[in-house]
Amino acid sequence: MPNLRDAGGHRTAGGGMMRAGLLYRADHSAQLSPTERSALAGLGIKVVYDLRTDAERSMQPGECIPGARHVPLDLMADDRQAGPAQLLRLLEHPRAAKVALGDGRAVALFVEGYRSVVKLPSALAGLRRLYGGLAEESSLPALCHCTTGKDRTGWVCAALQTLLGVPYESVMEDFLASNRYVMPKYRARVEEFAARGGDADLLVPVLSVLAEYLEASFDEVRQTYGSIEGYFGEGLGLDASAQQALRDRFLATDSEVAAPGLRRSQ
Repeated sequence: MPNLRDAGGHRTAGGGMMRAGLLYRADHSAQLSPTERSALAGLGIKVVYDLRTDAERSMQPGECIPGARHVPLDLMADDRQAGPAQLLRLLEHPRAAKVALGDGRAVALFVEGYRSVVKLPSALAGLRRLYGGLAEESSLPALCHCTTGKDRTGWVCAALQTLLGVPYESVMEDFLASNRYVMPKYRARVEEFAARGGDADLLVPVLSVLAEYLEASFDEVRQTYGSIEGYFGEGLGLDASAQQALRDRFLATDSEVAAPGLRRSQ
């Protein structure tokens, strides 16, 4: 799980800090190495939120984390195309990849996917359950993951960080950090794709994240709900008291800020 890291540890605009060690983000857990199993076991994770589609889970079931409750949340269930969730299949089909991804179509698919995760009924229902769980002490620490840990998981973390007051620049930096971990994981498959005659450049927008992806989600929030609080309230059905519960759970006290903890776990 090369994209396993702590979603917390970030400073807020008001001088506070998002607690570390409560929410971890990752790619899927299929074929874990002994080192990865040991690392996961040491995190004390109680709940795993799996954001993948049913098809993705069938293709790569993943390993269970001992002692953790598995919660499947197919955020893209109401998306008939579910493009970004399924595009990794094109690694096996160079000709189909050219048709689906060429001439800027890959970026356009992901931009639309990032808008969809803000407004699809299935995404709203799934994230209502996820954030509601994160507000409960009994559900923490938690792990949130999709297939690569960069898109659906990226939005989950970015939205929570923004609600907590982490500056946009820091949210974007954390979002883009996935590029350091995901691309190396798929290097061998990209090379195989190229060896079969595929254009490796077509895969860059699929296997990486671009700032315009996250910008599309936030633009959808502004257009549809007006603000991040409106998204959590009107969109997800988490009222002001529920939002405050998330802040109480994830924002460190002054004494904790004075003794900052782990920023990321890798």
